[in-house]
Amino acid sequence: MRIAIVGPAHPLREGGITTFNHRLAQQLQAEGHEVLIYSFFLQYPNFLFPGSSQFTKDPAPEGLKIKSILNSINPFNWIKSGWQIRKAKHDVVIVRYWLPFMGPCLGTVLRILKRKETKIICIADNMIPHEKRIGDRLFTKYFSKPIDTFICMSKKVQKDVHLFSNKPSVYTPHPLYDNFGALSTKDIACAQLNLNPNKKYILFFGFIRSYKGLDWLLEAMADERLAADGIELIVAGEFYDDAEIYQEIIQQHQLNARVHLFTQFIPNEAVSSYFSAADVVVQPYKHATQSGITQIAYHFEKPMIVTNVGGLAEGVPHGKVGFIAAPNPTSIADAIHSFYQANSLTDFEKTIKIEKAKYSWDTFTKVLLGNY
Repeated sequence: MRIAIVGPAHPLREGGITTFNHRLAQQLQAEGHEVLIYSFFLQYPNFLFPGSSQFTKDPAPEGLKIKSILNSINPFNWIKSGWQIRKAKHDVVIVRYWLPFMGPCLGTVLRILKRKETKIICIADNMIPHEKRIGDRLFTKYFSKPIDTFICMSKKVQKDVHLFSNKPSVYTPHPLYDNFGALSTKDIACAQLNLNPNKKYILFFGFIRSYKGLDWLLEAMADERLAADGIELIVAGEFYDDAEIYQEIIQQHQLNARVHLFTQFIPNEAVSSYFSAADVVVQPYKHATQSGITQIAYHFEKPMIVTNVGGLAEGVPHGKVGFIAAPNPTSIADAIHSFYQANSLTDFEKTIKIEKAKYSWDTFTKVLLGNY
């Protein structure tokens, strides 16, 4: 089958979405399909991009065909790109949707490339954005019209799809991010990060945005019980928000010695070190759909503490692979304290392995292509 994936790919570094697209293409190729990724040469104008750079210096993933043809802000390019993809006569076009800003571009491209013989499948990361702006609903409605089927990786997103479209939607969980290498020992990982391997570490991983609740986690770190337990926090991810907000909380609660900031972009080859050094991964989100961080934690077989917002708790059975906390600093602190008091790491090892088996890539692609 001839399959196109429309969305970010190398050399763009759109975090988990780029990594997901690469891994999906590899899986589809392994299943015998011919796959081509159509990416952006201009994804965001620089003034709209909150990070230090939109591009990675890492080499391109081997064995993947990537064409960077899309310009998100040029309508003439949308028309040209739509016709270019249409002429390739793909059987299936898989498009990622994560931000209403992309709605006009992708919606126009899809209208042009749509053929009777081509099925358009949307993998919907978010239908309603975490950070809302004027025009969001209009752009998402415009994008949604050419779609034949929506694939949703949380039940929250599946519910949101029906606000914009009456087309079929299918729920299947986010598959594992299994392309970050193997787990190493805590001693090796801590040596790589210049940390003390005898300490207790919790991990906050990923781009730092306001909705991800790092401020709540820092407030939780000020809890006297966590200080008495000697618990320290690793923050690994680039600031996409005002760093001063978090620095002020650290200073206010005198957390400098217990919070370790690695706030540069984390390349794929370094991910293993942060997860290997940590005892538990904490996602203190204020609102969410699903999170790829959960699937990295499963890959490295690390327990999790997540807040009960959106679809975040769907993949973290309480008391089996981690703890679910209410979305506030006190409850997050309670869950972290309980984790260490119960010596939960050993208890969770077997159940994490069982849960992890549910998130294979071949299960995901069977659902993805199941209606073709």
